[in-house]
Amino acid sequence: MIVFFLLVILVYAVTMAQLIYGFGRIKTFVPGRNAPKTFFSIVVPFRNEAQNLPDLLDSFKRLDYPVDLFEIILVDDFSEDHSQKIVYEWRMQNGSFEFTLLENTKISGSPKKDAIARAIHIVKQQWVVTTDADCTFPQNWLRTLDDYIQQNETSMLIGSVKYLPGNSFIRNFQQLDLASLQGATIGSFGLGLGFMCNGANFAYTKTLFHELGGFAGNNNKATGDDVFLVQKAVARHPQKVHYLKAQDNIISTKPLKNWQALFQQHARWASKAGAYQSVFGKDLAVIVFAGNLCVLVALAFSLWARLCWAEFAVVFGIKFLVDTLLLYKTNKFLTGKWMFWLLPSSILYPFFSVFVAVYALLFGYSWKGRQFRS
Repeated sequence: MIVFFLLVILVYAVTMAQLIYGFGRIKTFVPGRNAPKTFFSIVVPFRNEAQNLPDLLDSFKRLDYPVDLFEIILVDDFSEDHSQKIVYEWRMQNGSFEFTLLENTKISGSPKKDAIARAIHIVKQQWVVTTDADCTFPQNWLRTLDDYIQQNETSMLIGSVKYLPGNSFIRNFQQLDLASLQGATIGSFGLGLGFMCNGANFAYTKTLFHELGGFAGNNNKATGDDVFLVQKAVARHPQKVHYLKAQDNIISTKPLKNWQALFQQHARWASKAGAYQSVFGKDLAVIVFAGNLCVLVALAFSLWARLCWAEFAVVFGIKFLVDTLLLYKTNKFLTGKWMFWLLPSSILYPFFSVFVAVYALLFGYSWKGRQFRS
């Protein structure tokens, strides 16, 4: 029995080792001193974000980038709070910004994809940048994007995301979880097998978007405005899709406040995996699920005395070691801080991830007051 568990966990370990290697192959980009010249259209879909919009809008004011070289397009997805009032008031007080507020239109089964597609029709030039309403940006965010574009032949850029700092267990659990996703993203691009990104820090040209047919082919999925587009782009123009690994390009987002919301968020993310175009992405999803399930089954066998505790410790220890190596490299890049609550999070994560995957498959998920099927 232990041979089977070791085989599964060794496949998992080798896969994580490949991602660690790939992570190191993506060099950190240091911006130069080029004069800004790229015009960006920043698109922000939102729904019921009255609590977050003030911070987002204030973050735009702090950007160190010429105001005549970017526009802000907010798309309201039928908010039921006073989000629009906040936006209008900010617009009246900050007339120097090019600013548009749109109402979303329901075209497909994905409100966020509809919102982005709605905005792309009116963007003024080529580069579209998407982010979320609960995000804030470093001062040199757009300068870093612009400098990279000036120095490289690219049509799509994937950026990094981290959570705002905090001391609670749930916040640190989320940061470690996000670090694992970011590590897998950077590592996969380092291996030449990029398949994932985060729509909170995502940029591409309007020309590429239309060449790929936009979101056609996955509009039945309520989520995935980011990863499905990346996978189509990598399949057609892999040399034009880059990961921008730079300190000044790390966006901050707010952690969720309770476990129920976190569970539903991960169910939403898990619901995309079955529709991946990337073979590597599908394989990685299966391997990660198998690795976490292996730990749970080994634990159950140990509790039933079918496996000795030393054997379980070996299985868990191998997984913990490779996970820690990837998390350490990624979290150091994202935050520069120690990984608090690492061991408790590593114990909880197999339970959390396996239950999320099964729940998403059977029941779908709820998000922003709406229920979706996988």
